[in-house]
Amino acid sequence: MSNEELIKLIDTWGFTLQTTEEGTEFLTFTVRKEDLHEFCRKLKADPATHFDLLFCVTGMDWGNELGVIYHLASTDLKHEIVVKVMTADRETPELDTVCDIWRTAEFHEMEVFDFFGIRFKGHPNLKRLFLTPDWDGYPLRKDYVDEANMVIK
Repeated sequence: MSNEELIKLIDTWGFTLQTTEEGTEFLTFTVRKEDLHEFCRKLKADPATHFDLLFCVTGMDWGNELGVIYHLASTDLKHEIVVKVMTADRETPELDTVCDIWRTAEFHEMEVFDFFGIRFKGHPNLKRLFLTPDWDGYPLRKDYVDEANMVIK
């Protein structure tokens, strides 16, 4: 399915989306955080899209917003997209988990929590993955400060 066809089909689903394609390698949809889980469920369940593979999850700090970027592929239909979601809540950022849709998200969401502090509602075992449980803060946030480990030039 071409990107144009994907856009037309996904637009019929009734979600509030922002679509971007220019200057990017992948067709990208930005979804409201309230719609994330249902949108992702539909992407996998619909036989016309059948995004059965979540192959990359990246936490992001865009300054005013924290968020996650999901890279999806359909192994049988041979198309790929990116789904972005964000939250302006930097104090208690929370998004729905998608690990019940793609099992591999369980690991990736723990990594995003560890480094960005984004909690995933419904995650079965959300905990620090790389850092020690007593680590203070989230080191991949732009506002993170760690005087003891700072590299000074």
